[in-house]
Amino acid sequence: MAAPKKGRGPSGGQGRPGRSLALILIAMVALTGGMFLSGHTTPRLGIDLAGGTSITLQAKSQPGKPDAINETNMNTAVGIIERRVNGLGVSEAEVQTQGSSNIIVNIPKGTNSEQAREQVGTTAQLYFRPVLTVADGGTDASAAPSASPSGSASPSPSASATGETATDGEKSDASATPSASASTQGRAVTGALTKDETASPGATASAAASDAAADAASPSASVDPATAKLQEEFAALDCSDPKQRAAAGQDAKATDSIVACGSNTPGSYEKYLLGPAAVSGSDVDNAQGAIDQTTGEWIVSMEFTDKGAKKFNKITTTLSQQQSPMNQFAIVLDGDVVSAPSVATALSANAQISGNFDQQSAEDLGNILSYGALPLTFTEASVTTVTAALGGEQLQAGLIAGAIGLALVVIYLVAYYRGLAVIALLSLLASGILTYTIMALLGPAIGFALNLPAVCGAIVAIGITADSFIVYFERVRDEIREGRTLRPAIERAWPRARRTILVSDFVSFLAAAVLFVVTVGKVQGFAFTLGLTTLLDVVVVFLFTKPVMTLMGRTKFFSSGHPWSGLDPKRLGAKPPLRRSRRVPASTDPKEA
Repeated sequence: MAAPKKGRGPSGGQGRPGRSLALILIAMVALTGGMFLSGHTTPRLGIDLAGGTSITLQAKSQPGKPDAINETNMNTAVGIIERRVNGLGVSEAEVQTQGSSNIIVNIPKGTNSEQAREQVGTTAQLYFRPVLTVADGGTDASAAPSASPSGSASPSPSASATGETATDGEKSDASATPSASASTQGRAVTGALTKDETASPGATASAAASDAAADAASPSASVDPATAKLQEEFAALDCSDPKQRAAAGQDAKATDSIVACGSNTPGSYEKYLLGPAAVSGSDVDNAQGAIDQTTGEWIVSMEFTDKGAKKFNKITTTLSQQQSPMNQFAIVLDGDVVSAPSVATALSANAQISGNFDQQSAEDLGNILSYGALPLTFTEASVTTVTAALGGEQLQAGLIAGAIGLALVVIYLVAYYRGLAVIALLSLLASGILTYTIMALLGPAIGFALNLPAVCGAIVAIGITADSFIVYFERVRDEIREGRTLRPAIERAWPRARRTILVSDFVSFLAAAVLFVVTVGKVQGFAFTLGLTTLLDVVVVFLFTKPVMTLMGRTKFFSSGHPWSGLDPKRLGAKPPLRRSRRVPASTDPKEA
């Protein structure tokens, strides 16, 4: 086997720099193409750069629970509110505690902040309460004409166990089945929707509603004072009045009967007389909006905990034996009836709510059921809007700072490394393209948003990337000082420079990972960007900087040690090449003998 020729570069990736360059160029083209094809050509901006809404929630002391506002309950509330907001698809929302009793929720501009605010502000306990009476709650005069006329009954579905179907009649239509219209409320869960063969469902509903309204309007003298007072409140309640609607059911205990308001159609309200809570929101294990594969309609599926399943089975067993509207249970969040399903059969651990849902209403209800139960009650202390103009000024300041930092790095590289600065600038350009395209694609992919600390992380990354180039360049220059020519110096310097770069980047990545895990809010944006750019630094140095350096070393400008190449042996104080000494033969001149 012939021995390899001296001077030949090592085999593998180092001897074939074109392969590495082709790989990273393909990746850059693919990422850039994906960015333009997706339509997301700029990174998403966080609330401090793009503007948005900041909501401050203040925990309220609850009667009989003086120590309820504690660190554990506050952290639990933060987790639930964060999942609730993220369940709406609001990405990069920040939820964190401030002090001992406040929670700050920051919702960036560009998301449905109004919808998020409604659900974030609705932070009381979630309860399932049996319906005792339903009546017309009034109509908002400013509502759209599509609102239900006063006194009209909305179709409602019924409730069912696992595998059965549920119906939501919030959005009624003229084709509703008779059994569906048997209720005066707007939502219901149906297992198997069955007709009452002994009586007209519509007549039963009307009679039940009329009797209930009459009883509420004229409380009997035989009832106890508490019940009489509750009936008076029910009779006097006008749900079209925002103040009365907001006050209904507030500060009530789970064991109390309450009056509450609900709305099936915009501008039209129903008022409810509800019994003590039978199931709490903490008993719901999971709920989500989904498409029924059989009917193709949107439904809300519910799963209960083991303890909750027993409670739910008990109450639905009782309700399924009642006539409308007393066969309904109301899903009450912060005193507002968000749904009131009617029960056709006893339910177990799983149930489905179906009816005239669209995707938005199904996902909203599923989100409320999943994340509605909080260990504390909160009030909306303040709502602040951050304007895009202020965010634009901060972004401009960050970009100016980054440009200044980049300019200083370029000036240093050109002044000190001369021709080698071209390799460094090309590497910085490659790193910038990769970083920008990945950030733009991560916005729609995982909800990443670029905030001001993240911009700072990108600025810091310029120094980290430049440091990797400097380590490699100095190793090459050291080899030249030892008297080696450029091509061997490039290959001999790489193993030592590679180890130093990997160790340095590992430390930076470890610091970023620790910051990301132990911090919250905007600091995580800094940590994420720092970690991402550190990983890209390794990719660029291995697949771009080293191959470009190898190719440049084969050019006459660099290999000859041109004074402006940055690798001039004379300027570096190189030692003369090591040569083997030869003996001088003895003289044969007889005169010198």
